[in-house]
Amino acid sequence: MSLFSIFNVAGSGMAAQSQRLNTVASNLANADSVASSPQAAYRSKEPLFSQIQQQSLAASGTGHAGDGADGGVQVVGVTESQAAIPSRYEPGNPLADANGYVYSSNVNPVDELVNMISASRSYQNNVEVMNTTKQLMLKTLTIGQ
Repeated sequence: MSLFSIFNVAGSGMAAQSQRLNTVASNLANADSVASSPQAAYRSKEPLFSQIQQQSLAASGTGHAGDGADGGVQVVGVTESQAAIPSRYEPGNPLADANGYVYSSNVNPVDELVNMISASRSYQNNVEVMNTTKQLMLKTLTIGQ
């Protein structure tokens, strides 16, 4: 793996973690929302990641096929949680159904905060990889001086 491809891998990781952070922010923003039916209630969302494999290196002339070099990560979609939607008896709520129940989101704020910390740390690690790679490249340029 060349030093330049490290930027691609770390950059794709940063983009994926950024989307993960946006999803967490959306979940936390809707954690206290209520609806008049379970179908209309907000469901917690989570991104799905997939590994990107580099194209055949032999075909590009830059190496050997089967090097096992990774191309990074990508977000292939966002899933909704299938956890049960909690209901509360609030007959005075304007969104209450005919039986007096309102349905809240299935977002667990504690899980979302843990997810946020994990995504933030992963993003920071990818930034550190990019900075270290940049420093190595700059040191390599000064070897001949």
